[in-house]
Amino acid sequence: MMELLCTLADHANDINSCAFSDSYLATSSLDKTIRVYSLKDFKEVHFSPLIGHTYTVHCCCLSYDKPILASCSTDGKTILWDMHNGQIMATFEQPNGNPVRVCKFSPSSIYLASGAADGSVVLWNVPLLKFHRSSTVKDGYPVACAFYPGGNVFVTGSSSGDLTAWDENMRCLYTDKAHDLGVTCCDFSSQPITDEQYGTECFQMASCGQDNEIRLWIVSFSDAQGFEMMCKLTLSGHSAPVLCCALSKDGSILVSGSVDKSVIIYKAKTGSILHTLTRHTRYVTACALAPNLPLLATGSMDKTVNIWRLEQGSNLQIDAVENKTETPIVSWSEEDVLVWLSREGLTEVEHIFKRNNIDGKELVNLTKEILQRDLNIESLGLRNKILRKIEDVKKKTASTNIPDEFLCPITREIMMDPVIASDGYSYERKAIENWISTQKRTSPMTNLPLSTLLLTPNRTLKMALNRWLEAQ
Repeated sequence: MMELLCTLADHANDINSCAFSDSYLATSSLDKTIRVYSLKDFKEVHFSPLIGHTYTVHCCCLSYDKPILASCSTDGKTILWDMHNGQIMATFEQPNGNPVRVCKFSPSSIYLASGAADGSVVLWNVPLLKFHRSSTVKDGYPVACAFYPGGNVFVTGSSSGDLTAWDENMRCLYTDKAHDLGVTCCDFSSQPITDEQYGTECFQMASCGQDNEIRLWIVSFSDAQGFEMMCKLTLSGHSAPVLCCALSKDGSILVSGSVDKSVIIYKAKTGSILHTLTRHTRYVTACALAPNLPLLATGSMDKTVNIWRLEQGSNLQIDAVENKTETPIVSWSEEDVLVWLSREGLTEVEHIFKRNNIDGKELVNLTKEILQRDLNIESLGLRNKILRKIEDVKKKTASTNIPDEFLCPITREIMMDPVIASDGYSYERKAIENWISTQKRTSPMTNLPLSTLLLTPNRTLKMALNRWLEAQ
């Protein structure tokens, strides 16, 4: 069983990342802030929120052994924060001022890695609070980063789909295509394993991407043998791009979050699904497992962070879909339909639906005739009750599932007059016009200068939006 302990709803916009230490949970958001919570009671600490960035905070991370938090932003800065009082310890300016998409501490906290939209990867010396070395990924730009637990070697994942390993001198040790369409996240488990093929101490690493897949890797590094990676498993449990993944300390549990709004918990050894969580109503963008507590945090574009307790040693089978009305009905599995029938007091037809393998797509197409002719449900009252329940849940799912492409990135509201700016993104006309008039000629999404202030009507998006609205 999984127990939802609490839902944190303090951020005013999308959650971009979440991170644990032994004492804190930190979350970052499109609202330009970082919030810090105590693990004792999940209440905000006295110095939260942390306000220092001028644009979206893409990532935050907590030091493994020091009371320091790092955050990075579209504003081109990576900030170090003192976890005693929330004060800024240092501000690192990314070369050329490009938006910083990811940051990560080394296990010893000697180094902090940051990756930016121009493809640059920078290693900062934390004790000295200064630049150490930098390099550039081969293609795309870094959006993911994880340090090898056995030293100062780290892996970056790029928007082009490559995984690249670097040493502390920024020498490239390994690079290869891992995911089609781009990597979105990667994470190591901190406890070593012994792998038969390598015959030496290895670590597990998970990566996920825009190709809807998660890959589990066995990673080995030594000065004598060099850096080696082998893909152990490929998991395809999600129906849409996977935006985040996390491995437990011992490597037994793998967690992932996706554009399909679900969180899946896997048994890492076999890849079998232990549990599926569907509490979020929008894309799941962040997930993190506490290092020494059975806690899972998941963050979403619905502006909330859910805190779950993992029951140690329990059989985490899919026991219920507690809030399935937040997921489109056509995406329901056969098991989801059975859970819904039970919750709605329709247990007398569960065996009929199970025998006929009714899933979400078939459920929405049921009619009185099909219920009578194909499912042999003779009672008119029961048939009407089933159809009323289906209509109710269809209305609920329609009202909570607005496609993200119809929302203005600035206001997060449905666009009625979408226009394309010179940065290639679509915005509500009034919102981007107001942005330009007050924020100069910069892109709200990249913080880079707009080459022109010309706004082009996005007629294709407008037509798609109108069709969707009519269908509601």
